[in-house]
Amino acid sequence: MNFTAQQLADILQGTVEGNPETTVNKFSKIEEGEANSIAFLSNEQYIKYIYTTDASVVLINESLVLESPVKKTCTLIRVKDARIALAQLLEAYNKLKPQKIGIETPSSVDESSIIGNDIYIGAFAYIGKNVTIGDNAKIYPNSYIGDNVTIGNDVTVYAGVKIYENSIIGNNCTFHSGAIIGSDGFGFAPNSENNYHKVIHTGNVVIEDHVEIGANTTIDKATLGSTIIRKGVKLDNLIQVAHNVEIGENTVIASQTGIAGSTSIGKNCMIGGQVGIVGHISIADEVKIAAQSGIGQSIKEKGAIIQGSPAFSIGEYRRSYVLFRNLPKLKAKLDTLEKYFK
Repeated sequence: MNFTAQQLADILQGTVEGNPETTVNKFSKIEEGEANSIAFLSNEQYIKYIYTTDASVVLINESLVLESPVKKTCTLIRVKDARIALAQLLEAYNKLKPQKIGIETPSSVDESSIIGNDIYIGAFAYIGKNVTIGDNAKIYPNSYIGDNVTIGNDVTVYAGVKIYENSIIGNNCTFHSGAIIGSDGFGFAPNSENNYHKVIHTGNVVIEDHVEIGANTTIDKATLGSTIIRKGVKLDNLIQVAHNVEIGENTVIASQTGIAGSTSIGKNCMIGGQVGIVGHISIADEVKIAAQSGIGQSIKEKGAIIQGSPAFSIGEYRRSYVLFRNLPKLKAKLDTLEKYFK
C-alpha cells in the first residue's frame, strides 16, 4: 500500500519539506535507504546519512538543523520526536496486516472458560478451567493458560508462553515466546539436617494494562498475596522477577536483570542489563541504574543515578573509576618514592 509524504505528515502532525506527493510503501534504515522507503533520524551519530540516503521520505526532529541540502529525491517530514513518530507508523502498519481470528484445531479450551469476541487461539494451545479471555486477544500455538486466569482485551500471547493458574492480566499486554508467568518462587527452608523443605507458594501474579514481557522472562507468583507488575512496565528478554516483587508504573528493565523476592521498585525507573537486586529492599521513583550494577540496599533518593557493584552515586563511581584506572601509575610513583627515601 502506497502513502504520500503529505498523508504521513497529516497522521503524525508533521511538516513536509520537499515533495508532498512523494510515495512510500516500505520502511528502511537511513543508512540503507532505498527508493519508495521511509526512514527516520533521531540519533545524531547517524546524521551523516541524511545527506546520502536514497530513502524517499525521512522523519526528522523539528529541532534538527541541517548543514547542507539533502538529495532532491528525498522528502523530509519534521516531527516533534522522530523515534516516537516511527513507532506510531509501525503500529499503524501492523494493524493493516491481516489479523488471525478463530480457534484452530487441535487445541483445548475448557467449556467452563469464557472467551471474548474476535479472538484467536492457535493450534495446540491449552485453555484451562474458569479462564476468562477478553475481546481481540491472540493466543498463539503451544501456549498454556492455567485454571482461573483472567486475561483482558487486546492481549497477545505469543507461541510457547505459559501463564500459571490464578494470574490476572490487564488490557493491551504482550507476552513474547517463552515467557513464564506465575511459576513458584525460589522458596526453601533449611531444616536441622541441612536439607531444604519447599515453601509452597499460594499467591498469584497481577499484571496491569499496557505491559510488555520479553521472551524467556520469568515472573514468579507470590508466596502469599501477589507479585505485581504495574501499568506500562516494559520488561526485556531473559529477566527474572521473584516472588512478591512489585514493579511500579512505566518502569523499564533491560535483559538479564534479576530481582530477588519482596523487593519494591518505584515508578518511571530505568534499569540496565545484568543488574542484580537483592530481596526485601525498596527503590524510589525515577531511579536510573547502570548496567551490571549490584543493588544491595534500598535506594531512597528519588531520581538517583547509580552504578557499580556494590552500586553508589554515578558521579562518585566515575571519580573513583578514574583513580582505579590510574592505580598502576600511582603504584609506580610510590615505588619510586620508596627507593628514594631508603
